Amino acid sequence: MNPLPEDVENALTGSQSSHASLREVHSINPTQLMARIESYEGREKKGISDVRRTFCLFVTFDLLFVTLLWIIELNVNGGIENTLEKEVVQYDYYSSYFDIFLLAVFRFKVLILAYAVCRLRHWWAIALTTAVTSAFLLAKVILSKLFSQGAFGYVLPIISFILAWIETWFLDFKVLPQEAEEENRLLIVQDASERAALIPGGLSDGQFYSPPESEAGSENEAEEKQDSEKPLLEL
Repeated sequence: MNPLPEDVENALTGSQSSHASLREVHSINPTQLMARIESYEGREKKGISDVRRTFCLFVTFDLLFVTLLWIIELNVNGGIENTLEKEVVQYDYYSSYFDIFLLAVFRFKVLILAYAVCRLRHWWAIALTTAVTSAFLLAKVILSKLFSQGAFGYVLPIISFILAWIETWFLDFKVLPQEAEEENRLLIVQDASERAALIPGGLSDGQFYSPPESEAGSENEAEEKQDSEKPLLEL
């Protein structure tokens, strides 16, 4: 049998692949696409995303944890009432921990307002809180006398600094990229549904029917059969 020419094989392969792609396009179910769109829109209507909610919980944990450490420090240094009056009423930048607590309150208010209430999708708010926290803590560690007041002189500044940068990392590498990916998926699904709506629904596989390929050498066999029948006809 004579093999098919290479260009013919390429043409047949291209036609088969085009038919397969057309079948895939026409096999799109608009009902399923609309269901996926409604599921994405339902996530947006129900409130903030799961990853953003986790971020807000971590911001709340930041405030509560720093508050807990500060209350422990008040108890350790002579009772809550006496130490509270000393650190709040008689506030001294060089020896008080009250400003570190206020710094945690500042982070909590700004981040919750920006990313939970206003649902901001930009990093400027977290950049502001982290920059203010880092600058204030570095200045306080350099200028104050916290290290001479026991372990809390090390613990509170270090914990506040670490929590602020963890919040920055979590928002920049988890919250914003994941929400952008979800939005891109929604746009892709909506675009696919619009394309599927433009495609007629009555198309079937019969419209893309291609006749089967003829076997190589079939013409030669037909000629040989005709040649063998000629002597019989002459007789």
